Amino acid sequence: MSELELFLWLVPLLVGSMVLHELAHALVATRLGDPTPREHGRLTLNPIRHLDPIGTAMFGVTYWLSSFVFGWAKPVIVQPHYFRRPKEGMALVAVAGPVTNFVIALVTVAVIVHGPIGVDTFQVLVLLFQVNVVLGVFNLFPIPPLDGSRIVGAAMDDATYARWSALDQYGILFLFALLFLFRRQFTELIDSAYVHIADFMVKVVGG
Repeated sequence: MSELELFLWLVPLLVGSMVLHELAHALVATRLGDPTPREHGRLTLNPIRHLDPIGTAMFGVTYWLSSFVFGWAKPVIVQPHYFRRPKEGMALVAVAGPVTNFVIALVTVAVIVHGPIGVDTFQVLVLLFQVNVVLGVFNLFPIPPLDGSRIVGAAMDDATYARWSALDQYGILFLFALLFLFRRQFTELIDSAYVHIADFMVKVVGG
């Protein structure tokens, strides 16, 4: 399969994976008592509700022009004051996204290991696995406003957490700077995580 064909497969796989990631955030927030995701129409599989045009385009741009593929979806707006325990609630909402990606990756590995598939199908499934591992691992970085920052924040006292959350407005710029300055290190970290997660999931599914 050519590079262009793989890219044409990447688009729907990436869109679907990001939609499920954001939907997981919305579902958990709603389950914990926050009506905001429902009010904003985020309890849906409709990609238009979840995708950020610029963030989605960045995936394509960086796919062709960079060694590190990068982009983003539209964040699910969550109001933690609806939760009984706001910090812990935000951590649960945050972790739901990466967990969803890892579940998709695990199911994909199971199909690869146990299913009778052709060469082209194998390449598509490997691409689906890669997309979800990268989304899962990247979002766990403890950098505001990524999901990992909410998970780490659950262990902070209220005053520290308030200051930590306030970094969200600057976090994306800081993240861009880190990716630019430490692109090689980020790529190596993702590659290492990919290999270890792949080995672990193959063992889990009985490969």
